Amino acid sequence: MVYFLGIGGIGMSALARYFKANGYEVAGYDRTQSPLTQRLESEGISVHYVDDPAMIPENIEFCVLTPAIPANSKELNYLRDKNVKIVKRAEVLGMLSRQHNSIAIGGTHGKTTTTALVTHILMTAGKKLSAFIGGIARNIDSNVVIGDAHDECVVMEADEFDHSFLQLSPYVSVVTSIDADHLDIYGDYQHVVDSFNEFVNKTSDNGLVVYHADLPIKTDKKHVTYGLENADVVAEKICVNQGETCFTIKIAVDGCWEDNNLRSLRDLRELKMSLYGNHNVQNALAAIIVCTYLGVNEEDIRMGLATFKGVQRRFDIRVKDAKHIYIDDYAHHPEEIKAALSAARKVFSDKELTVVFQPHLFTRTRDFMDGFAESLSLADRVILLDIYPARELPIEGVTSAALLDKITSKNKMLCSKEELLETIKGIDPELIMTVGAGDIDRFVPQIEKMLAQ
Repeated sequence: MVYFLGIGGIGMSALARYFKANGYEVAGYDRTQSPLTQRLESEGISVHYVDDPAMIPENIEFCVLTPAIPANSKELNYLRDKNVKIVKRAEVLGMLSRQHNSIAIGGTHGKTTTTALVTHILMTAGKKLSAFIGGIARNIDSNVVIGDAHDECVVMEADEFDHSFLQLSPYVSVVTSIDADHLDIYGDYQHVVDSFNEFVNKTSDNGLVVYHADLPIKTDKKHVTYGLENADVVAEKICVNQGETCFTIKIAVDGCWEDNNLRSLRDLRELKMSLYGNHNVQNALAAIIVCTYLGVNEEDIRMGLATFKGVQRRFDIRVKDAKHIYIDDYAHHPEEIKAALSAARKVFSDKELTVVFQPHLFTRTRDFMDGFAESLSLADRVILLDIYPARELPIEGVTSAALLDKITSKNKMLCSKEELLETIKGIDPELIMTVGAGDIDRFVPQIEKMLAQ
């Protein structure tokens, strides 16, 4: 029996499914029921929602722990008192990363889409693999691909929270972005940078480091940079045509091109995908470099890119008809919000943009109050929900009302969760986005149904 404390998390649920598929009995606890936990239960995994040691099954071989579980958890302390082996989720991924060639994709934003896209392209090419994705990839309707002992590689999202990604031993490492985030863990931006540099330098000596050219990465490993300018691999001629994003690739004269596979990047021209926004073009560049390095040919890269359906809650277009466009996005950092809203502005430039935002964590709202205000002000109308506290207690003066005061959009308002649906119905928005990492996702099916009708 493998027991999961915090089984409803996106990363934990993927591991739970993996162990279940590999013949283990699996059970777990989570604080609240969600579509993910309901799905786990439908797959034969026992889940309960009360922090009660009496609910823990017997014969536990080991317990997998997520950092989201508080230190005063009754179940956690009970298991410790019983000397049950407890391992962090990151330790389990670290073990898996050493069993196969691992592709570890990190970044304060962009990592989930890039992980899902790498996975999809490799599957399109017929590669045998396992994958652990920090979101529900639409092509497989799952956050996990379960392979076997014959896997050619394992693709995994590398989470920087709590230094988790330092447990990994990548063959290929990717860094999509480094922003000041999780400052409750790191203290300041430089410590975030230092941790990402430590991560990439864990890459195998015969592997590859791939990172955005703007990032302060320092490594002696073989590496390739990407971006919209001043990089080894550059995306050019970006445009949206008939609902698809089109771009081409330019390769620097110098660079890491002694590798036979990487040289084939020169053949990639006029690429197409259904994702929008320059940030997703750059995510695609990272995925293309990785898959080319792993031996995927031009035809499969084109096919994989063209058929990729995206990830739930990542610029996730839920309604698109003559009256309404509804997009849901997980963005919870100012830079992520800026990228998502800018993409919506560019693709649907003739529409009035309404954004519903639920701030996530008091510390993050405090640390980036001005940045949130600037990014949200890109919208014509802003609706703010209360701050989602997650693991935190309130901080005096850090409120959605304080954030609202700094937003410069002409139409802005506070709204309770209880009033949200009626508020949206009254506005009848032509273009609306729900944004945030708390429990705002619980409203997505209801908003989608209301607007589709």
